[in-house]
Amino acid sequence: MRNKKILCLFWTGLIISLIVYPKVAGIYYTNFFVTFAIFSLFSVSYNFLLGYTGLFSFGHAMFFGTGGYGVALALTHLKGISVISALGIGMLAAAVLALVLCPIVVRVTGTAFAMLHLAFGQLMYVLALKLRTITGGEDGVGGFPLPSINLGFLSINLKDSASFYYFALVVLGLSLWVMWFFTKTPFGQIQRGVRDNAKRIDYLGFKVPQTKAVIYVISGAFAGVAGAVYALFQNLISADGGFSVIVSFTPIINVMVGGLTSFFGPLWGTAILQIITEITTRYTDRVELVSGLILISIIMFAPLGFMGFIHYLKRRWSHPVPFKTGMEKTS
Repeated sequence: MRNKKILCLFWTGLIISLIVYPKVAGIYYTNFFVTFAIFSLFSVSYNFLLGYTGLFSFGHAMFFGTGGYGVALALTHLKGISVISALGIGMLAAAVLALVLCPIVVRVTGTAFAMLHLAFGQLMYVLALKLRTITGGEDGVGGFPLPSINLGFLSINLKDSASFYYFALVVLGLSLWVMWFFTKTPFGQIQRGVRDNAKRIDYLGFKVPQTKAVIYVISGAFAGVAGAVYALFQNLISADGGFSVIVSFTPIINVMVGGLTSFFGPLWGTAILQIITEITTRYTDRVELVSGLILISIIMFAPLGFMGFIHYLKRRWSHPVPFKTGMEKTS
């Protein structure tokens, strides 16, 4: 009962803090938080593959970029379309891409899975550069209209930073909740079973390739949501901003730093790296070098990431090791 009260107070305090945040933080840090929320969802969608299913990918940015281009092209060419509908198109575009690829990729694992996605990711990057009449080439698609969201009793102007913050908070928060709920279902247990012992899951009667396909499509769809919100936030999506290798490696680093054994690990990893990046840019432009050194240090000294370290401290706190004096006999 006490734990439930503490948890209820925590969530109440968190919701109140998120509501009042734009009022006290200002435009710069409001946009900073929106960026954090976008890449948190992107990283959690990637952890759906790596942490929960054991599928390591080097090309998750192709879903991120597809979602971004989907919403940008919809708002550019479909006159009168609402932002919510355009967001749905971006999510659907990423899901369709995942659905097209899954018959191929779900039949391989390990290095083959990772390198196959690197190839597909680079293919999407080249297509975004070459199909200039559709994607705008290196310039990308930008300056598209951002119509207000009319709820009848309330009109939300997405050009206002505070209004966009609340819009992004609802969309990204609901997406995170849906993914978290999915991991708590019986299918989520099968998902972890595929990661730990795919042969045993197959012996139990569950079709492993089809299971991977469902997980793959869900992961790609929510990566598309992150990319769509990113495009709306920047009012621009380009090949470098949506499909580059750097974008693909961003969730990998976030997951490794935060901890791939936890659903909330990628959120911590995103927060830690974003804060470090913000501090680093004040002194040097070698942000990638600093991020790379952090990743190497995590792999060498803390392979379970931040959440693994927290769980270690909890175990030590719950079961302290008794102190042995020099007077005790040793065998």
